Amino acid sequence: MLIDTHCHLDFAVFDADREAVICRARAAGVGQIVVPSITVDNFQPVLDLCATSPQFYPALGLHPCFPHAADSAMPMLEQALNNSSVVAVGEIGLDFRPDQAAPEAQLALFERQLQLAERLQLPVLLHVVKAHDQVLKLLRRHSLVRGGIVHAFSGSEQQAQIYAGLGFKLGFGGAMTHARAHRLRRLAVELPLEWLVLETDAPDMPLVGCQGQRNEPSQVAEVAALIAELRTQPIEYIAEVTTATAQQLLRLPNQR
Repeated sequence: MLIDTHCHLDFAVFDADREAVICRARAAGVGQIVVPSITVDNFQPVLDLCATSPQFYPALGLHPCFPHAADSAMPMLEQALNNSSVVAVGEIGLDFRPDQAAPEAQLALFERQLQLAERLQLPVLLHVVKAHDQVLKLLRRHSLVRGGIVHAFSGSEQQAQIYAGLGFKLGFGGAMTHARAHRLRRLAVELPLEWLVLETDAPDMPLVGCQGQRNEPSQVAEVAALIAELRTQPIEYIAEVTTATAQQLLRLPNQR
């Protein structure tokens, strides 16, 4: 069984054929899907979707690219996290690309959500773009006993080691399927397999050859197959280890 640890299955782009998408995922061996929120507006849609199947698990958080209503959103997030089905706080983090929100606003929102995760003893799903050093600095200041996942990991080997030391796993997805992703492919081979989890970020981050198309959770099987090829290990072993890692971190039931 495979787990897609980061899939926005609630997005409107899936409304017309969501059941077919889910069927294709199941056929590809994807037995569990983690669905993170990005704004207050999709807290309830994420919870409602995940309530339709024991294979779906919600994560609730406020994405760093949308920090503008943080003061009103944080009480709503804290209330929503009381739902017993929530497995993580996410998607949260920092995105320091020039076209995103001001770093100061992102930092304030991120720290407040880390404090919430710390208090509730929940893992976090991290969105980190051009900000690994800043994220690691903040993580060292908080006692996140449940760790988390660095979604779409894009850092260095040294940063990977630091994240692992803090109890974090690294999400590998469609980006590594592109031929130019030499560093990601090298890390997928050289890092301990127990540090890796699989993801799609569907509908975003399409695999090589699928640019411009909607990504789907079934594609996590292609990611697993590539890691198996690069590491020269059986895909069954890749699936077994990455699934066990995700289940242990997020406290998901073993549904094999």
